[in-house]
Amino acid sequence: MQLGARVLKTGVAIVFALFLADMLKLPSPVFAGIAAIFAIQPSIYRSYLTIVEQIQGNLIGAVVAILFGLCFGHHIVAIGIAAILVIGIMLKLKLQSSLSLALVTLVAIMVYESGDFLEFSVIRFLTVMVGVFAAFIVNMVFLPPRYEVKLFKNIQSLQDDIIRWTRLAIRGASEHVSTKNALSKFEKRLSEIESMYVLFKEERQYTKKKRKSQMRKLVVYRQMITTTKKSFELLARLHKHENEIVHLPETFRTMLQERLDFLLTYHEQLLLKYTGKLRPEHSKWTVDKKHLNRSEVMERLIEQIAIEKRREGEEEFSSYHLFYIFSRILDYEENLEHLDTLIVSFRNFHSKDRNEDLEEQFY
Repeated sequence: MQLGARVLKTGVAIVFALFLADMLKLPSPVFAGIAAIFAIQPSIYRSYLTIVEQIQGNLIGAVVAILFGLCFGHHIVAIGIAAILVIGIMLKLKLQSSLSLALVTLVAIMVYESGDFLEFSVIRFLTVMVGVFAAFIVNMVFLPPRYEVKLFKNIQSLQDDIIRWTRLAIRGASEHVSTKNALSKFEKRLSEIESMYVLFKEERQYTKKKRKSQMRKLVVYRQMITTTKKSFELLARLHKHENEIVHLPETFRTMLQERLDFLLTYHEQLLLKYTGKLRPEHSKWTVDKKHLNRSEVMERLIEQIAIEKRREGEEEFSSYHLFYIFSRILDYEENLEHLDTLIVSFRNFHSKDRNEDLEEQFY
């Protein structure tokens, strides 16, 4: 069993909240521990947004609890009605994320024990807020989230797998069911990468220079993800027409294989380039003489389409299938070129803002 940073931070936040409540001599410190559980978030920015919303939600829960306690007493039916009212108010104000903690505050106050009710209510409210602030402090100080390394690792891992399956698919060597299962898994991993990108985007920088560098990084990573999606779409298209590709003329199929091998190698080099592992002479993409340029590839495509139209008795393959395949290849190629431009620009203008952890952990 692997314990993530958020799991560890939740445990630390509970301990810290209980410690603060005990140090402040607050009765029922358990409510501080409960509040800390709700307040832990995956990023510092989300933690900040959460603490703002939870202050609002706890105030609503506390005010409703005090009003109902003073007007209707502390009967269990009154607690239920008050809870319904709090839920309605929170939904109306679009504070759903802090709804659970607001209800905890409501119940903590309305389950009146003894003494002055107003004083009791304030103490319970403060106890809950101690837990919220304890979680916020832990989120900032203890293992603060850094998502760039995780994001790049996921992109690089997924891209390696897509490249491997694409090389098999273009040679007709992949098994149909296995490729289909792999495509399904790749789609889920792309969704996870998108979610991690959102968390990385939420990381805040506190100097103008750092903010500018972060904005450029976001553009680069957005294009990395887009290019990975294009390679995934290409693989899906090759998988769909795998039988038709096998029956293409040998010379044309060889040209397809060489073109894709060239682009896939180029993609691998771009990821190396971002981590500073390429020599300066590889800072630009140059087409080797033995490889066809884009116009020559298109000429071959047009020739092959003309040949396919003249062939008779072929029900399995239509010329428009070639358009589908080559549109994916050209789209992939254009996104690779754009990614290359962005990476070169970033490393030229922000060479001092490299992520050393990223460069040390990869390759």
